[in-house]
Amino acid sequence: MTVFEELKRRGLIAQMTHEDKIKDMLENEKTTFYIGFDATANSLHVGHFLQLIVIQHMQRAGHTPILLLGTGTTMVGDPTGKTDMRPMLTKEQINYNADCFVQQMSKFVDMDNAIVVHNGDWLCELKYLEMLRDVGACFSVNKMLTAECFKSRLAVGLSFIEFNYMIMQSYDFLHLYRTHNCRLELGGDDQWSNILGGVDLVRRKEQAEVCGMTFTLLTTKEGKKMGKTENGAIWLNPEKTTPYGFFQYWRNVDDADVINCLKLLTFVPIEEIEAMESWQGSELNKAKELLAYELTKMVHSKEDADKALEAARAVFGAGAHSQNMPTTQLSADDFTGGSITVIDLLVKAGLTPSKAEARRLVQQGGISVDDAKVSDPMTAFSISEFEKNHKIIKKGKKVFHKIIL
Repeated sequence: MTVFEELKRRGLIAQMTHEDKIKDMLENEKTTFYIGFDATANSLHVGHFLQLIVIQHMQRAGHTPILLLGTGTTMVGDPTGKTDMRPMLTKEQINYNADCFVQQMSKFVDMDNAIVVHNGDWLCELKYLEMLRDVGACFSVNKMLTAECFKSRLAVGLSFIEFNYMIMQSYDFLHLYRTHNCRLELGGDDQWSNILGGVDLVRRKEQAEVCGMTFTLLTTKEGKKMGKTENGAIWLNPEKTTPYGFFQYWRNVDDADVINCLKLLTFVPIEEIEAMESWQGSELNKAKELLAYELTKMVHSKEDADKALEAARAVFGAGAHSQNMPTTQLSADDFTGGSITVIDLLVKAGLTPSKAEARRLVQQGGISVDDAKVSDPMTAFSISEFEKNHKIIKKGKKVFHKIIL
């Protein structure tokens, strides 16, 4: 099976500018392609992971990725999918984030056969009037305003700086075509308009045909974006999302989403995954376990995946030991007057982002401590209780956390 057939069969491909041309490039040539990553945080998250999987598929087929770190575009901010303007980061913050990205990417990408570039190296050197005359003249404002990323923002406000983002990303493609003969840009399906802008700019300036391809966004069957919880994004950095928390996120995906996630995010043979499509009930739990294990092994390590699997089986009643359950250790300073409330426990354990959210969960009956439902947000536990034994907090049906002193 060719890489094009593999990507298509797994459902990774969303849209293409020239399907026949792209198919030929991927099946009969060694193609240089690029994917951009704006350095908006100091860690990659689950949304980035799908892009890294695509890069791995492409590298295995002999194609060369250009990993573009958006040290220039991040200074502007991509308005796609945002209801308001992104916070401005300093150059130092952006460069630090980009360095963190490259370090994380090296775990998934063969860096000896990849090209890493920072678009700040050329975007920051552009002169404004020359840019307007040379590049701005190639863009129609009327056409730009039809792009979904702009249409959705017009009612609530779109800044001029964000309006320039499409032009900057398009210029990236032109620059990489000129310097690396890059003829294919890949990105999430929400980047379609920006990719079309780059394809058109290269055609206008170089009279050359380049291509763009987007891949499926990671969403649930209902169209809700995956990779986030009430505590925020699911990060690839173990200091921001623990390996167990990462494992549990995938172990708890809905029945309707597990097969699709296996196709998009793992290298489990597609024939094996397709054979699971008729699975139901307890068989689907096996598929979820496989998904969580494979992803944790790739993102963290086999050891972390083994520990998370054992801990998960413990809390799901499979009889394993619970020493690998996520644990929070309290100190005497955490107790007020010799006791601590359930609300404070939830926040200390990172099970809720705020006391208000903790109070809401307790009042709605979503919290148990040592198998006893807690309904009063002011329920308190004495320090002597923790000196005798640990406590197990259960959030909802599937999240367990051990508290020790």
